[in-house]
Amino acid sequence: QVQLVESGGGLVQGGGSLRLSCAASGRTFSNYAMGWFRQAPGKEREFVASISGSGGSTTVYADSVKGRFTISRDNAKNTVYLQMNNLKPEDTAVYYCAAKLAIGHIVVLTTVSGYDYWGQGTQVTVSS
Repeated sequence: QVQLVESGGGLVQGGGSLRLSCAASGRTFSNYAMGWFRQAPGKEREFVASISGSGGSTTVYADSVKGRFTISRDNAKNTVYLQMNNLKPEDTAVYYCAAKLAIGHIVVLTTVSGYDYWGQGTQVTVSS
């Protein structure tokens, strides 16, 4: 089992940048596929980005963030990051980190149902 804690959210002006972090507990972090999702008020939780585990580094992004956001991981620090550049007001949401154990499988997962573990979320607000 793994516990996830997000940090790094806040208020930023349009065009600005933020870097979110997600710290994971446990000793097998490298075996987890990791993802970032977001949920705006009144909307469903949506996929943002995913990165594979088990030695792979495959990444996938939602079209809405491609070219602006970058997901990365540091297995030595049990942490996954989401670098967000050129932020827009429509990026305003609570951002969640998610994990799925995938030993020996290099997978990227883009659906909420694909993940077993979730963090508590961190608020990102982008002003116009």
